[in-house]
Amino acid sequence: MITSTGYQSGFANEYATEAVAGALPVGRNSPQRVAHGLYAEQISGTAFTAPRRENRRSWLYRIRPAAMHGTFARFDQPHLHNEFDNGPVTPDQLRWSPLPIPEAPTDFIEGLFTMAGNGSPAAQHGVGIHLYAANRDMQDRFFYDADAEMLFVPQQGRLRIETELGVLEVEPQEVAIVPRGIRFRVALPDGASRGYVCENFGALLRLPDLGPIGSNGLANARDFLAPNAAFEEREGDFELIAKFQGHLWRAAIGHSPLDVVAWHGNYAPVKYDLRRFNAIGSISFDHPDPSIFTVLTSPSDTPGTANLDFVVFPPRWLVAQDTFRPPWFHRNVASEFMGLVHGVYDAKAEGFAPGGASLHNCMSGHGPDAATFEKASAADLAKPDVIKDTMAFMFETRAVIRPTAQAMDAAHRQRNYQDCWAGLKKQFKAP
Repeated sequence: MITSTGYQSGFANEYATEAVAGALPVGRNSPQRVAHGLYAEQISGTAFTAPRRENRRSWLYRIRPAAMHGTFARFDQPHLHNEFDNGPVTPDQLRWSPLPIPEAPTDFIEGLFTMAGNGSPAAQHGVGIHLYAANRDMQDRFFYDADAEMLFVPQQGRLRIETELGVLEVEPQEVAIVPRGIRFRVALPDGASRGYVCENFGALLRLPDLGPIGSNGLANARDFLAPNAAFEEREGDFELIAKFQGHLWRAAIGHSPLDVVAWHGNYAPVKYDLRRFNAIGSISFDHPDPSIFTVLTSPSDTPGTANLDFVVFPPRWLVAQDTFRPPWFHRNVASEFMGLVHGVYDAKAEGFAPGGASLHNCMSGHGPDAATFEKASAADLAKPDVIKDTMAFMFETRAVIRPTAQAMDAAHRQRNYQDCWAGLKKQFKAP
């Protein structure tokens, strides 16, 4: 196992780090001979000619090039896929209880369960949304996703994500991003673990523009942490699992691919503590759209419309007067997949448990359940409503999020979800 050696601060910064002194070349990227007998290798996350402000790439100095592995053959993991375009999509509101922790030994790759998505890796737009439930480390197995960058949202148990570029230790209420193509292994320091993963097939995630908010607020770039270089020099009978065009492939590999001794660039895994998000809201009346809670965004080809927004609902104060303070009833041109990491979500009284999920698609009405509506309608607005001990999030996309057949058939799907609105009474009285 490689040893974590700390973090560097910032989002998409030009990082530089070496685990062995002198391993980073000075003044050039690919000298004729790299120090310590290492190989120079570049990994590019954008086109070579992308504008400088958007260009992402890193130079790696490693023990063996990434090209060294056996021939790939198909690998069977039937619950992980990107098949979102089969048959009609129900406009029903959908909700699921937490994915059960498996009884048999199950690592992170084996424990992935595709819930929904849209677009495709081939089209280079859209998302894949998955749950995971696992109870053992990845053993002699490494993975990379050639289709998408991966956003990890752990809900139960820490993840130790050992990547080519270093180690991310991620606990619930933190998130991690592993860029497309970066190889990694997942260990579970706390044993049984559960959470969410979003694959982003579109433009790389970035911090949203702040507009009239100004220069401060929401997520701060300096709170994102990239790992320092850390490597392992190990040989053995290992396997490399690749996700390529929606399918998994397996190749034998005789060494650990986590052998990068030094690297520099701005294409790197990062983690972020959601508890550092600076929530902004109304101090007069009404409250802003939920876009004010955007942590990261993947823009689309339509300005102001996202391929993916990652939105978080953290602890915060509600003080608006003459206002229905919880999220209001609404229908949205965008589609929303929600999860709950910790505590209770303020727009639902019961049924939405940590580790659970809901899907409200384009123009499907949703909002607070009957119990929450009654409580909020009678609240004393002279007092602030302090929302604490909670952490909910949302993957929001411009396209319909298509649930998979296995998600619709799953035993943990709540087939009576619509009943939460059944208690809303007719209150209209004609003048």
